[in-house]
Amino acid sequence: MALDGVFLRQVRLELMPLIGSRVEKIHQPSREELLITLRTRDGAYRLLINTGAGTARVHVTKEDIENPKVPPMFCMLMRKQLQSGKLADIRQDDLERILYFDFDSVNELGDLCRLTLAVEIMGRHSNLILINSSGRVVDSIKRVGQDMSQVRLVLPGIEYTLPPKEQRLSLIDDDPAEIVRRVRELPQMKLPKALMTVMEGISPVFAREAEFYTGRGSELTVSEMTEDGFDRLAFYLGKTARELAEGTNHYTILRTTDGQFKDFCFTDIRQYGSLMITSEAESACDTLDRFFSERDRTARVKQKAQDLFRLLVNTSERISRRTANRELELKECADRDKLKRCGDLIMSNLYRLEKGDAEAVVEDYFEEGSPTVRIPLERRLTPSQNAQRYYKEYRKADTAEKKLIGLIAEGEQELLYIDSVFDALTRAQGESDIAELRAELAEQGYIKRGRSKDKPPKAQPPLRFVSSDGYEIRVGRNNKQNDRLTCKDSEKLDIWLHTKDITGSHTVISCHGEEPPERTIEEAAIIAAYHSKGRASAQVPVDYTLIKYVKKPAGAKPGMVIFTNNRTLYVKPDEATVEKLKK
Repeated sequence: MALDGVFLRQVRLELMPLIGSRVEKIHQPSREELLITLRTRDGAYRLLINTGAGTARVHVTKEDIENPKVPPMFCMLMRKQLQSGKLADIRQDDLERILYFDFDSVNELGDLCRLTLAVEIMGRHSNLILINSSGRVVDSIKRVGQDMSQVRLVLPGIEYTLPPKEQRLSLIDDDPAEIVRRVRELPQMKLPKALMTVMEGISPVFAREAEFYTGRGSELTVSEMTEDGFDRLAFYLGKTARELAEGTNHYTILRTTDGQFKDFCFTDIRQYGSLMITSEAESACDTLDRFFSERDRTARVKQKAQDLFRLLVNTSERISRRTANRELELKECADRDKLKRCGDLIMSNLYRLEKGDAEAVVEDYFEEGSPTVRIPLERRLTPSQNAQRYYKEYRKADTAEKKLIGLIAEGEQELLYIDSVFDALTRAQGESDIAELRAELAEQGYIKRGRSKDKPPKAQPPLRFVSSDGYEIRVGRNNKQNDRLTCKDSEKLDIWLHTKDITGSHTVISCHGEEPPERTIEEAAIIAAYHSKGRASAQVPVDYTLIKYVKKPAGAKPGMVIFTNNRTLYVKPDEATVEKLKK
C-alpha cells in the first residue's frame, strides 16, 4: 500500500492544527484500532489509528465506526493515561513512517507529565506504543516478545528503541541531481527498484510513476537510460517536491474497473491508463478515509460474522447436494409408465403364465405391430402377484414424483433465501446489522437461539436516499426489514423495485399518490442495483411496479414476495450516484 513516508508527512501537516486540543474520548473499535476524539475550539475531530498489516494508517475520519459494548484492556489503559490530556506536538523523524503524538497529561499524583504515542506504520510490523517521559514503554496495542522478534522488543517497562534505519535521500530535502547521481551508481537495477533503494519514504506506485514519466511509458533499467532520461527523472522529482511544498499536489485514488479500491498516492498517477479508474481527494486524510472506509467495513464484518458466513456456505452446499439428489430420483421416476405397462401385459396374459416362470414372453399390444417383449417375473410369486408388484412400484414412483417436484421447488426457494441472507451479510455495515441477521436465522431454525440475557437487537431503520426530484427512496437492510418496508411501511401507490432474478434489497419510492419523474425511477433502480448481488455488474435489470401489485405468499420465507404488472429497467450500479443521493 502507498502510505509511505512522504504521504505520512502530508498527513502530519494536516493534523498540526489539532495541537492544543484536548482528549475527549477514547475507543477501541477492534483489536488493531484506536479512535481518539480530540476537542478543539472549532469542534471535535476523531483521530483513527489503525495498525493492521494491510490497513495501517493514521488520519482524521468522518466514518461512523461502531464500538464494542465492553472496551478492551488496552483501551482502558489509554483512557486512564490520556483522558483530558492536551496534544502538545506531532513529530516525524525525517520521512520515517512513524508519527509521534506528544500529550501533556496529569498522572495519579496530580503531576503534569509528557506521554508520547508512537504510531508506527510499517506493514505487518505496524504498532501503536505509549511511551512515558522516561522513554520507557507503558504498553502497546501489539506486544512483541522474544518469541516474535530477536531484533526489537516492545513490552511494558522496557526502553523504547527506534526500528533499524537506513540512510537514504529525501524527496523533500535533497537535491534531485544528487538523487539521480546515486541512482546512476546502480546500473543493473530496474529504475523503480533503484529509486526505492536510494530514496527514503516513497512507495512502489510512486517509483513506477517516476519510471513511467521518465521512459514515456517504457520500462527502464538504469544502465539503459540516456542523459535525456536522467534529466527527465530529475525534473519529475523536482516538480513533485515543489508541488508538495506549495500544496498544489493532487491526491489520487485508484480503483479497478469493477470498483475495488486498489491504490492511492500524493500525486497524479497515469501509468495504468484505462486499466484503472482514477479520482481525486481533497486532502491526505480524506484520501485515507475514503480508501480504507469501505475496505475496513468489509473486513470488520467478515471478522465478526465468520461463523455466519461459514454457516451459510455450508447450508447452501448441503441444500444444493440434497436438491441434486432429488433431481436424480425424479429422473428415475420418469420410467414409471413402463411399470404400469408391464402390469397390464401380465394381467392380460394370466392364462398363459404359471407360478415359477422366470419371465413372461408376451405381445406388447401398446406398440404398433405388437412386438414380443420379455418381462422379468419373481418365481416365488403367482402371475397375478407379479402384476400387483409392478402396479405397486408404479404407484410408488408416481407418488415419489409428485413429492419430489414439491421438495425440489422448496429446496430452490430455500437456496434463494440463503443466498439473500448471504448477500445482506456481505453488505452489513456494523454489529447491529449482523445481530439482526443472526436473530433472523435463529427464527428460521438455522442456528440455535442464544441464552444471552441481553435484549434482542433493536430494529434498524431502512437506508434512506433522496432523488434529484426530491422523492424519498428507502432500501431494506435485510429480509425482515424488506418485509416490513414492503408490506407494512409503504402505501399502495408507492413504487417497489427489485433486481430481476438477482438477490438484493427491496427498494421503495415514497410517491404520496403522485407519479414520480422517470429520472427518480432510474435513480431508484441504480440504488436497488447497487444494493444487490449484481453490484459489480456492468448492467443490471431492475423490475418495478406499484406496491399494491406486490404480495407475500402465506408461509413464504422472509423477503420472498411475488409481483405482477411490472416493467424492467436496465441500469449500471454507480457508487458515485448512490453516495450523492444518500440522506
